[in-house]
Amino acid sequence: MPSMVASAVLSVLLVGCNEQSKSTTATSQPVDSTSLWAHVNSVIPKDDKVEQKVDAILAKMTIEQKVAQTIQPEIKSISVEDMRRYGFGSYLNGGGSFPNGNKHATPKEWIDLADAMYQASIDASLDGSTIPTMWGTDAVHGHNNVIGATIFPHNIGLGATNNPKLLEQIGAITAKEVRATGIDWVFAPTVATVRDDRWGRTYEGYSEDPEIVKAYAGAMVKGLQGVPENGLFADDKVISTVKHFLGDGGTEGGDDQGNNLASESELYRIHAQGYVSGLAAGAQSVMASFNSWKGEKAHGSHYLLTEVLKNKMGFDGFVVGDWNGHGQVPGCSNESCPNAMNAGLDVFMVPGPEWKPLLENTIAQVKSGAIPESRLNDAVRRILRVKVRAGLFESVTPKMRPLSGDMSLIGAKAHRDVAKQAVRESLVLLKNNNQLLPLNANSRILLAGDGADNIGKQSGGWSITWQGTGNTNEDFPGGTSIFDGFKAQVEKAGGQVELSVSGAYTQKPDVAVVVFGEDPYAEGNGDLANVEYQRGNKRDLQLLEKLKSQGIPVVAIFLTGRPLWVNPELNASDAFVVAWLPGSEGGAIADVLLKDKNDAVAYDFKGKLTFSWPSSPTQTAVNRGDSNYNPLLPYGYGLSYGQQSQQINLDNLPTEFKTVQGELANHEILVRDVKAPSWAQIREASGETRISSSVTRTPSLEVSTEDKTVQEDARNLVFTGKAEASFEVLAAFPSDLRNLLEADARLNFALKVNHTDEAQSFSIAGPCNNECEKTVQVAIEKPTGWYDVSVPVSCFASPENDLSKVMHLFKLTADKPLNISIADVYVGASNENAVTISCNN
Repeated sequence: MPSMVASAVLSVLLVGCNEQSKSTTATSQPVDSTSLWAHVNSVIPKDDKVEQKVDAILAKMTIEQKVAQTIQPEIKSISVEDMRRYGFGSYLNGGGSFPNGNKHATPKEWIDLADAMYQASIDASLDGSTIPTMWGTDAVHGHNNVIGATIFPHNIGLGATNNPKLLEQIGAITAKEVRATGIDWVFAPTVATVRDDRWGRTYEGYSEDPEIVKAYAGAMVKGLQGVPENGLFADDKVISTVKHFLGDGGTEGGDDQGNNLASESELYRIHAQGYVSGLAAGAQSVMASFNSWKGEKAHGSHYLLTEVLKNKMGFDGFVVGDWNGHGQVPGCSNESCPNAMNAGLDVFMVPGPEWKPLLENTIAQVKSGAIPESRLNDAVRRILRVKVRAGLFESVTPKMRPLSGDMSLIGAKAHRDVAKQAVRESLVLLKNNNQLLPLNANSRILLAGDGADNIGKQSGGWSITWQGTGNTNEDFPGGTSIFDGFKAQVEKAGGQVELSVSGAYTQKPDVAVVVFGEDPYAEGNGDLANVEYQRGNKRDLQLLEKLKSQGIPVVAIFLTGRPLWVNPELNASDAFVVAWLPGSEGGAIADVLLKDKNDAVAYDFKGKLTFSWPSSPTQTAVNRGDSNYNPLLPYGYGLSYGQQSQQINLDNLPTEFKTVQGELANHEILVRDVKAPSWAQIREASGETRISSSVTRTPSLEVSTEDKTVQEDARNLVFTGKAEASFEVLAAFPSDLRNLLEADARLNFALKVNHTDEAQSFSIAGPCNNECEKTVQVAIEKPTGWYDVSVPVSCFASPENDLSKVMHLFKLTADKPLNISIADVYVGASNENAVTISCNN
C-alpha cells in the first residue's frame, strides 16, 4: 500500500529522532518541568578567547552604546547618518523593503547600502563606537527579496521531499546568494510544528510532526552557517535564526499571533523539537514569537525566554524580537517595553519611527533601574559573542568581501538546478486513474488555469514582496513557469501545447493540465475559518468539470500552502498532483509529469505528505498520532508511477458539508481587552486616534476603562455631540468569518446606559471588510444597569461586504451627547437572555 511505502521512505529520515516522538497525541497529564528542556550541546562551544574579547569590549561601552546594540530598525526608517550617530547593533529589511525603495534594486545597490551602513557603524566620530553592525533579512525560501535570486519551494514542499541533505544544500546556496548582496544574517529557518492548517503560515512549516521538523531544522542551519569540520561562518556562510519561539504553529484555531494552550510537555515534544536540532547545529539567534502561551505573550515571557531557552536549554546566542512584537506585551508600546528586555529579549525589532523613543526610553529605564544594568549587559554580551564568533570584527567592509557583488551567484544555474531537484522531489501524487500520468510529450496538451503561467502565484508569499502580490513573471528573471516547462519539452518532442487560462482551445487536446490554487499571502493574511478550497466561489472546479464534460482527460496541478478540502476538485480530476508552492523553478514539474524522449519515466514521484489531508472543511487539526486520527489521506501518503490508491476511492468523495452553530467558537473582539495585534481607535472626520491608555480623549469622544465584572474589563464611551465619532476595533490582518454568517452567528455585547440628554439611538456595525456601510440602530433605554444585546451577523452582510476578509470587527457611532459603557464584545452563538436587535430596527 502507498502508506507502507511512505513509511519505509520516512523511516530513513527519522533515524536518531527521540523515541518520545512516536506519538504526538496530546496529553493532559501533569509533567515535572525539570524532566523537560534538556540542555542542548551546540557544535559551537564556549571559547575563553571569545569571552575575553567580549568582556574587553563591553567594559569600555557606555549605557547609550549598549542600548544601541539592542535596537534593530528597518532600512526605510533610518539613514546612514542615523547609523553613524547611534551605532545600532543591527538593522533589517522587512519583506517587500528594498534599498532606495526600489523593488528592482540591483545587487550592487544592496551592497552599496550594506557598505554605507557598515562604514557608518564603525565610525566613532559621533557615538564613540567602532562595533560593526549586522544586516538581517527574511531569506525564507532563498534570497527571496532580491530580483533574479533563486526561489526554492516553501518549507511545506521541502518537507515532502524527505531529503535533509537537500535542505542542507539549499541552506548553503541561500547563504551564498545572501552574501553576494553584502548581508550577514538571515531570519531562517522557521521551525514551527503546524497543528492547525487554518494558520496563514502553514507553508512555512516542514510538517505537522515534530520528527520531520527536528530533522530538517538542524540540516538547514548547517547549510546556512556551515559545520565545524568545513569552517563555521566562512565567507560564503551567514548567521541563522531559528524561529519563532515558541508554539506559533499550535495556536487555538490556527490564529496567527494567537494563544497556544498546550501543556508544557506538549510544548516541548511537539513545538520545541526544531530548536533542539537547530541549536545543536549552532544557530546563533532565536526569534521570539508573536503568539502567547497560556495567555502570556512570548515576547514578555521570562519563563520561556530566560528560564527555558537560556538556562535550561543552554542557548548562549541572542534572542531577537519579531516586528514590534515587544509592543504587544501588556503594559508596553512600540516605544517603550522594559518588560520584554527583563523577560529575556536581547534585540528589539522596531521597524518604524518608534526606534528613536524606544532607544531613549530604554536608556532612561536602565539608568532608573527599571531594567537592571546586569540584564542589559547580558543582552549586549550575547550580541557581541555572536559578532565575534561570526568574525564580524575581523571582516573587511562588505564591498571587499569575497562574494560581494558576484552577480554570477544570483540565480546561478547550479543553484537553479538544485531548486529544480527540490521541485521534482516535493511533488505529491494523490490520484492517477488509469495511469494517466506520465504524459507522452509528443501529444496535444492544453495548459489551463490561472497558475499555469504565473511565477508569482507558484512562488507564494515572501516572494519579492511580503505578501507575494503585485508581481509579474518579469519580476523573476531566469525563472520558469509551469507552462514554460511543458512548452519546452512538448515542442522538443514534436507535440503541441496551448496555453489558455479559461480552458478554451483552438483544437481539442489529448489531455488538459489545469494549474490552480491559492493566491499568494503571508502571515495572518492567510488565516482561514475552515479549510475548504474556494469556499463560495468554485471557479476552478467549474473549469475542471467543463473540460471533463468534453471528454478530455484532466490532470490537476494544485498550488497550495497547506492541505485543503478539495473533494470536489479531486472528483473532477483524473490525476491530481499537489505541487505546493514550488518557487521560481516551476518548469521542473514537467520533468516529472512528462515521459522523456525515449518514452520512459524520467523522474518518478518521490514526495510524501508530511501533513495529513483533511476529509471535511472543518477537519482543520488532524495530525499523525491523534487518538481519533481519521484524515482523508494519511501522513506519509503519496503515489509513485504504477501505483493505484488503495486508501480510498478518489472519484466519489462526499462534497456536502454544512457548518453548524455548535461547531463555532466565539470570535472575541473586546473581552476584558482588545487582544493584540487588533487595536481600538477613535474615528472622527479629522482622522483616527489609537487608544493606548486607560483614558483617551478627542473633541468628540472620550474612551476610558471601567470595571464590570473584573478590573478594567469594560469601556466607558462619552460622546460630546460636537461631531459624529466612532469607537472602532480593527484587526491587523483580515479574518475569515464566513462560517459565522453561515451558522447564523450574532454580534453580542454588554451595554450600560449611563446618561443621555439628546440621543435616542446609536449605530453599530461589524464585522465588515472595509468601511462598514451597513449599520444597525440600537435604541437608548433608561439607565437600568448592564444588559446584553445581540445582533445577527447577517444584518451586516452584503455583496460588497466580503466576510472572508474582515478588517473592521466592531464600530459604535453617535453624533449626539451620550454616555454609555460596553463590554464582552464577541461574535458567536446568541446569548439567550440578550435583547435581540433586528436588522430593520
